[in-house]
Amino acid sequence: MSLISLKKLTIGYANKVIGTDIDLEFEEQQVTCLLGANGCGKTTLLKTILSILDCIEGEIIINNKPHHQWTRRELAQFIGYVPQAHNSIFPFTVEEVVLMGRTAYLNWYSSPQHNDKKIANECLATLGVEHLKYQNYQLLSGGERQLVLIARALAQQPRFLIMDEPTSSLDFGNQIKVLEHVLKLKKEGMSILLTTHQPSHAKRVADKIVLLHNGKVMANAEPMQALSISNLAKLYSLDQETIEHNLKFLMAD
Repeated sequence: MSLISLKKLTIGYANKVIGTDIDLEFEEQQVTCLLGANGCGKTTLLKTILSILDCIEGEIIINNKPHHQWTRRELAQFIGYVPQAHNSIFPFTVEEVVLMGRTAYLNWYSSPQHNDKKIANECLATLGVEHLKYQNYQLLSGGERQLVLIARALAQQPRFLIMDEPTSSLDFGNQIKVLEHVLKLKKEGMSILLTTHQPSHAKRVADKIVLLHNGKVMANAEPMQALSISNLAKLYSLDQETIEHNLKFLMAD
């Protein structure tokens, strides 16, 4: 079943088109990885799905309902979002940061209740960082912050999770931890759309890979088909010999 459908989408800003003719389906319990060079429209596409930006043309269908019929509260309960980076200017505790994910379920001026804190702590436990709940979020390592941001998104109790370059700026060990959690969340029933600059990461976790080139969908297929030498050469403006020399491991079984 398709949770989110993009139909003939044109994305961008009031005075600048970034992407056109985008037709994509995101299925239940499936990981989709979105790859493309800087400036190709990846983040713009995510922001459009999240209603941060309006689509210029086309249609977004979420759970069989047109995008424009969803309230922001309903959308926040259905789609969780993990941004590329987050630097709090306030000394929030980890628990307080994760509780922000419960905002979509609270009334105006109401505070998180016992059940909200229970859900937040369960999300921290899922990511293995419950021991950090009382620590200052500002003082965490990059890897710890990323896990806390994923926990915050899970506290929204979404059916669909969007992750914008979740492994960027992380060391190798923390990259592996995040990828393992992506696979774990999928196994537990989550549908995930994530952007990455690492074809090897996409191959490891994706059921489907979408290549975005100059604002258009260049490929939308299973990993081994999408990550062909010719596709990657075109995507990143490199010759095929360079791609083959550096990325032979991608084609290994």
